[in-house]
Amino acid sequence: MAFYRDRVFPRAINLIMNTKETRRLRAQVCGPLAGDVVEIGFGTGLNLPHMPASVRSLRAVDPLTAGRGLAADRLAASNVPVEFVGLDGQNLPLDDECADAVLCTWSLCSIPDPHSAIREIRRILRPDGRFHFIEHGRSPEPKVHAWQDRLNGIQRKVACGCNLNRDIPSVVTEGGLNIAELETFYAKGEPKPFGWTFKGEATKSA
Repeated sequence: MAFYRDRVFPRAINLIMNTKETRRLRAQVCGPLAGDVVEIGFGTGLNLPHMPASVRSLRAVDPLTAGRGLAADRLAASNVPVEFVGLDGQNLPLDDECADAVLCTWSLCSIPDPHSAIREIRRILRPDGRFHFIEHGRSPEPKVHAWQDRLNGIQRKVACGCNLNRDIPSVVTEGGLNIAELETFYAKGEPKPFGWTFKGEATKSA
């Protein structure tokens, strides 16, 4: 299982999460970023090509260190300096109020305690900072949600802890952030149980 998690899965994600649709969505969620950014779930650096010139620095957090090697070409091509600062989004080795923005793309689904991760994000955000996210999760359609519940156990095994049925807006607000912007939709080309998407921004104050 460790070989699959550390060697096979990062390579699979590097392909599966690099489609025309995911690139379009990454460009949208990364577009407003500026200043000092922390990324939870850096993976293989698929967001790097979409970082705007307004980003001064990027501190990356991800438990799968093999992804760094797969990100080598993207790191070399990036104009944004990247520092790897941790492995666990639930316990960030960073000072309070050190980030202008925090980015998380398709990663809250896999963090064992996502509420702890949101509390950490709140802690490191500056008072006027923003949390930028795009995640898949619980569909509002009862039939789709029922299928998400049925498939979730298999999904967790195949996708190394990824959950299909998390209510992402509730996780964000229960963790202490206020959602300022939110779009919901089914991602193009994805089966409905896998494709219900939340894209938005959250702040520390209402």
